[in-house]
Amino acid sequence: MGRMLGVFLGTLGRYATWALFGGVLVGLALPDLAALMRPLLAPCVALLLMTSLLRVDWSAMLSYSRRPGLIGGLVIWCMLASPVVTWILVGFLPLPDSLATAIVLMAAAPPIMGATGLALVLGLDGALAAVVVLLCTVVTPLSVPPLALALLGLELDIGLVEFMLRLAMVIGAALGLTLLIKRLVPSEWLRARAGQVDGLFVLLMLVFAVGIMDGVTESVLARPAQGALWLAAAFVANPALQVLSATVFAGLGGRRALTVGLMSGNCNMGVLLAALPPEGNFDVILFFALAQLPMYMLPAILVPGYRKILARFR
Repeated sequence: MGRMLGVFLGTLGRYATWALFGGVLVGLALPDLAALMRPLLAPCVALLLMTSLLRVDWSAMLSYSRRPGLIGGLVIWCMLASPVVTWILVGFLPLPDSLATAIVLMAAAPPIMGATGLALVLGLDGALAAVVVLLCTVVTPLSVPPLALALLGLELDIGLVEFMLRLAMVIGAALGLTLLIKRLVPSEWLRARAGQVDGLFVLLMLVFAVGIMDGVTESVLARPAQGALWLAAAFVANPALQVLSATVFAGLGGRRALTVGLMSGNCNMGVLLAALPPEGNFDVILFFALAQLPMYMLPAILVPGYRKILARFR
């Protein structure tokens, strides 16, 4: 049984990008399964961070602590500059107000917790992603509400203490489990099974992808024209943010620049859902849900491009 599980996880790890591509479609095609998986979203977040930390090079992570200027600049870009630039660009487009609001809020959200594992799967800088993702998530309650009010006139009620406590539970649980595993399990054993750890990361991403689609199919079928526009906007906004950010930080080298792009385009909109005002937020929530599709589908499509860019910088 254990051997079969190992083979299964190893296969998932080898075909990670295409497994994610198909997994998010399962959530749309099987709404009952999506509803069943929804309660697993919260634990998945902590476990995704744990599997990412198991695979990342901790010495490389610590080395970035000696470069506070670089890390600080990346956090400022992701949490301040990127949403401001997005707001300016969106202002030139003839978009519905609710869609424009959703895109700016997406840019203001921190990178997804799975960005570290995704970076590793794509051959990017997982250590850099881990440091920036954690810091961006921590500053979210301090940066997003004033940005939303200043740019959109939208009052977001992100309770600082409550948010920090929930965040501490998620990050603390992930760090605690990671440290326990690293203490009990030889590092050579973990390195030899890197592909299986990647497979576990993919499996958790699949559970999250299916669960997050709960209710989306019904909403899109009820309003197909809006769903099509929102989906098209999501598939434009994600790579546009990636290209913009990678271009701005091209001086860091191809691998790091692509890592910054990956983080900027794949945003954790889930942390904002509880803070949205109860009235008139359906359209924003629908965009947040549909924006999961490019997060899961684009990596498979963009892999050849990543490889070409990385080859040029070797």
